[in-house]
Amino acid sequence: MKYYLIVGEASGDLHASHLMRSLQALDSMADFRFIGGDMMLQVGGTCLKHYKNISYMGFIPVLLHLHIIFKILKECKKDILKWKPDCLILVDFPGFNLKIAKTIHRKTNIPVYYYISPKIWAWKERRIKAIKRDVDQMFSILPFEVSFYKEKHHFPVHYVGNPTVYEVENFKHFYNKSKDTFCTYNKLSNKPILALLAGSRKQEIKDNLPAMIEAARHFEDYQIVIAGAPSISESFYSMYIKNKNIRVIRKQTYELLTHSTAAIVTSGTATLEAALLNVPQVVCYKTPFPKLIRFAFNHILKVKYISLVNLIANKEIIKELFADSFRVYNIANELYRLLPSHIERKRILEEYKSIRQKLGDEVAPDNTAHLIIKLLREQLCK
Repeated sequence: MKYYLIVGEASGDLHASHLMRSLQALDSMADFRFIGGDMMLQVGGTCLKHYKNISYMGFIPVLLHLHIIFKILKECKKDILKWKPDCLILVDFPGFNLKIAKTIHRKTNIPVYYYISPKIWAWKERRIKAIKRDVDQMFSILPFEVSFYKEKHHFPVHYVGNPTVYEVENFKHFYNKSKDTFCTYNKLSNKPILALLAGSRKQEIKDNLPAMIEAARHFEDYQIVIAGAPSISESFYSMYIKNKNIRVIRKQTYELLTHSTAAIVTSGTATLEAALLNVPQVVCYKTPFPKLIRFAFNHILKVKYISLVNLIANKEIIKELFADSFRVYNIANELYRLLPSHIERKRILEEYKSIRQKLGDEVAPDNTAHLIIKLLREQLCK
């Protein structure tokens, strides 16, 4: 069968690549076409565009690149209509993907499947109307999304497990290098490591990395190592590192976290990855108009937290510094509390166990692939 997939960032590329492999295991004739990244390319198929061509965040960057985004949006719609896949699989990235879903639902009978729900429970809940109208099946990776969709909005949803759990557990099963080996391979010193995960988009890195570096530099007994995003060039990181003794390591995020004492992380999948790899962390996220954002968060937005760790736990396990609390002093102070021998570190590591338990042991890509194949076969029998 023919599968068309669309992702818009690095984490989507990772999750989609595993789903593609699971589909291949069930369908020897699986043929893929996609907007995606390097990991999806490794699985096989035809890449219409790399996700880095549409991965922009923030009002100004999006506005400046709007003509490119609209051009690729139009090209993608035409490509799907011409290729006529057996199904369309959308991975998060709602601003782009819901527009695609609308066209495909209106003009064809191609089933639209959503793997990894947009975070409409946090903001833009009005998008539920478009989802109910244009999406045939939703495959959720967060347990609390089930009640949001089923009970609040009466929309069927499948909880398939969390792909990050599968990815981390798979990594832990095979990875056995020591910290010394890791440091030697990456030309690091023997000092303990503070990992900085500043996001996968240029705007995130521009906003967050300078404060992260400044906070981490207070700890002279540690070395600072940045997890480099796959689509971001060395020269971009160099603007913020300058002459500081800081290393950027690519395609080794799990390895880096495994050997890190603590981490400073922007909100996103990385917070969950750090938790599953048992790395105490502080979450920080710079926003425009800090006081306005804080007011909106307290009085308008429908969620209590910004990190996946706290959202899954439904309580504050890790500290979130954003809007008006995003300051170098605050980041450094919270980072200090995460170092060995501190009570806060021990508390967080203990709380991580409950996160792992809530997510369960379901293999998300396998479950999703089984459901997709089952649904497509049922459709063929009608």
